[in-house]
Amino acid sequence: MYLREIHQQMVVDKDQGKKRFAVLLDPDKLRLSNMDKVLQSSIDAGVDCFFIGGSLVVSDMLDKSLIAIKEACNIPTILFPGNSYQLSYKADAILFLSLISGRNSELLIGNHVLAAPYLKFSPLEILPTGYMLIDGGVKTTVSYISNTQPIPSNKPDIAACTAMAGEMLGLRMMFLDAGSGALNPVEPEMITAVNNVISSPLIVGGGIRTPNTAKISAEAGADIIVVGNAIEKDASLIEDIAAAVHAASTPTHTF
Repeated sequence: MYLREIHQQMVVDKDQGKKRFAVLLDPDKLRLSNMDKVLQSSIDAGVDCFFIGGSLVVSDMLDKSLIAIKEACNIPTILFPGNSYQLSYKADAILFLSLISGRNSELLIGNHVLAAPYLKFSPLEILPTGYMLIDGGVKTTVSYISNTQPIPSNKPDIAACTAMAGEMLGLRMMFLDAGSGALNPVEPEMITAVNNVISSPLIVGGGIRTPNTAKISAEAGADIIVVGNAIEKDASLIEDIAAAVHAASTPTHTF
């Protein structure tokens, strides 16, 4: 997928109406015995990138997972850290997440201060990202750990204004996340509302369990669809979700 720098390619993809699919791998839940199946399915399906991380990550599987991916394919790996300790030079990039939907200062800037010296001299591409938790119908691990309230699912105006503020602060990507294991995905109306007021690539995840839901989210304005929990339960979904997301692409330019 990415022949240029990752963020630059994401911007180009957005401009061209290309929708991308990211498989989220949680090292705590993944075992190397399951990795081969997930990787082969991802390669066959044309998955565009891997997000690696979780709310806890208490095992030593982070580096092992990244090594296994690198040995199997060239699909880009992007860290999706739940805290400042989930770092590895073995990835290609990192979502430098600022939890702009909440008011927890540690997740707005505190953890970033701790991670900055490590990242400054790392080979990782830094992707400053406005992270917004959206109510998915159940209290998720990330909302509990972060001690923040998600944006109500029926308040697209709040999400849109939050995204605008994040972009004005210089964040280069936005991420609407209903959380792992959410009962409901982010509402299409909210995705559209946010997409209409930003120029940055828009990532959407949480509560997406079927190809149709993934396609609806992409058609609503998501540039990158992230699925993790459903794939952990059934890796065979990878091919169908990838096809649905890519089918939602609406190229706007001819080259």
